[in-house]
Amino acid sequence: MDIETLGLRDRKKLQTRENISNQATRLFLEHGFDKVTIADVAAAAEVAKMTVTNYFPRKEDLALDLHDVFVDLLARVVREREPGESALAALRRAYLTAAAEQDPVVGFSGPEFATLINDSPALVARLREFHDEREQLLAATLAAETGTAATDITPRVAAAQLGGVHRVLFDETMRRTLAGQSNDEIATAITEYIGVAFDALTPSLGHYAVR
Repeated sequence: MDIETLGLRDRKKLQTRENISNQATRLFLEHGFDKVTIADVAAAAEVAKMTVTNYFPRKEDLALDLHDVFVDLLARVVREREPGESALAALRRAYLTAAAEQDPVVGFSGPEFATLINDSPALVARLREFHDEREQLLAATLAAETGTAATDITPRVAAAQLGGVHRVLFDETMRRTLAGQSNDEIATAITEYIGVAFDALTPSLGHYAVR
């Protein structure tokens, strides 16, 4: 939702959240994630510590501020797929678009931020949780979209395959970023890998969850 469409109270809340997130990111990039405290972030944002934790209950989420968008991404693409389009085709199309746009949600975060994550075991672990949560939500969405019985593991198997492909592509984007490649170079390589990865799933999922 665009900030102009929000009420005054909601705009202030959004601005406070963004200010906290921006100040936290600046401090993390300058000093490293592990050396910055919640108190440091609160002081930089000129808010109380409790305000920080109200918006970000976990310190890791101050750095990884796209949790909700990241976790919902695959499920949303499936929910919004076109008539006649399978879940696999919709996800392929969405990933090609994200790679072309060099979207940070799929890993185009830049070398400084990639290094910040890579150097912190806590952030690496939290990012792994993001992937797990995303896969679980995708499985639930596939089950709902296909009217699958609770005893059927097919949606979970499909989500594991689709989530796994996205995880591999995300990790490859991060690896190339840390290796010093430009976003343009990475986008070119990832676009090719998207074809390889999704083609590998076509025999099993090409006609699954067609709208």
